[in-house]
Amino acid sequence: MAHPETVFRVLLRVETRPGMAADFERTWLEIGTAVTGDPANLGQWLLRSTDEDHLYFIISDWTDEAGFRAFEHSEQHVKHRERLHPYRSGGSMATMQVVHHLPAAGAVA
Repeated sequence: MAHPETVFRVLLRVETRPGMAADFERTWLEIGTAVTGDPANLGQWLLRSTDEDHLYFIISDWTDEAGFRAFEHSEQHVKHRERLHPYRSGGSMATMQVVHHLPAAGAVA
């Protein structure tokens, strides 16, 4: 497992087409192993905005930037994006390096 301070994090902002949010969620779950099955991936989360039903965020953690970039340019990623594309109307991506991590007081080290 990567040390929390070496994690490379990707944040996707996804706007879904009207009436397609449920289909987007279902498809994301169906094809999620395309991401989590990559050896450099540490996990991913799908979050829905509490303010806008059509707005989602996807967070994925990677062992390092090189591992993410290799996946980003892979055929597997292209297939993953093609499956989600019909449900999307827009979005953006931000990448970042975790600098510090403060675990919850009750968390086991």
